[in-house]
Amino acid sequence: MNVSDILIHINNTLNAEQREELQESMRNIDGVIAPRFTANKDHLLLVAFNPDKTSTSALLSKVQSYGYHAQLVGV
Repeated sequence: MNVSDILIHINNTLNAEQREELQESMRNIDGVIAPRFTANKDHLLLVAFNPDKTSTSALLSKVQSYGYHAQLVGV
């Protein structure tokens, strides 16, 4: 299995409940292995995923579907 990581910068300020809801939603995407917010940097979401099953654009679209302004970092 291939595993890649992507960092998503979220411009909005999310509370703990919103972060947990977003992480749970990301976990439901086929191919996502481990979504997690970076400690002490609540605006950075690191997602480990299988690029054979999903894409960086699909992951970004999921975040944006919540109405959050976000972009991929380092792509």
